[in-house]
Amino acid sequence: MSIIIPGDYHIKDMLEQRQVHCITTQQAEHQDIRPLRIGILNIMPKAEAYEYSILFPLGRSIIQIEPVWLRLHSHNSRSSSLSHLDNLYVTFDEAIRHRGFDGIVVTGAPVEELDYHQVSYWPELQEILTHAGKHIVSTLGICWGGLALAKFIGIEKTAYKKKLFGVFSLKNLQRRHRITGELDDMFWCPQSRHSGITDSDMEDASRDGAVNLLAYSEQGGYTIFESADERFMMHLGHPEYRAGRLIEEYQRDVQLGRKNIDPPANIDLERPVNTWRSNALEFFQQWVKHVYLDTPYEI
Repeated sequence: MSIIIPGDYHIKDMLEQRQVHCITTQQAEHQDIRPLRIGILNIMPKAEAYEYSILFPLGRSIIQIEPVWLRLHSHNSRSSSLSHLDNLYVTFDEAIRHRGFDGIVVTGAPVEELDYHQVSYWPELQEILTHAGKHIVSTLGICWGGLALAKFIGIEKTAYKKKLFGVFSLKNLQRRHRITGELDDMFWCPQSRHSGITDSDMEDASRDGAVNLLAYSEQGGYTIFESADERFMMHLGHPEYRAGRLIEEYQRDVQLGRKNIDPPANIDLERPVNTWRSNALEFFQQWVKHVYLDTPYEI
């Protein structure tokens, strides 16, 4: 369908080249369609460069999407353009004064090596998730965002001795699930994280009725899962990544002199090929469909 963006949005041409139909707010107001209002808490480094990564899979859905870019008042990004953030981003409190959200996406963040209490914005994020758990159909957490959602529902992360880095195969565990059911039986997904959740902790949480386990990786453990009430969807991978993103991260780590990081696995450093796009698009489209079908007509 369409994604609603400002008329001078910096990646409009890139989105349209990939068959994502872009319209302005004024054009949307003349259509007899209520778009899904999706809050995107973008805490990735260089926030403006990451926006395309998440808008592309959301924009490929048949449902009209109104993205609302969220920032944290307790966090100042040092790698992002301040003028861009000031022009496009709002805090969660500012956003919900206007209207509630149908869904929220919490992106990854380069803080997975820290304990949660060491993350300056953890208290603010907990407040947002508390509201989301009561009032929002679904909150999707990606990579650290997924770990943060897991922590919020009581599941702790474990630090890895070596970064999980590369493209790895996942097994689809629930072929009848409304979001992941039609992903391939085995599918590829990028991973880029220094921590995760042990299999035993995830299986204990499943037996206790706290989570539904949806996809498993031999290298990275249970990678996709959801809270039992279906309010929180956690994906510890990076399905939204384009092929070259892992290479760029590796080159960055090398330049910064970071040790104990191997080149990303299962991807050619010189000619990276995307082997996960179709399953990634299916995942995001089915998540959007779930939000759409479970959202009351009036918010």
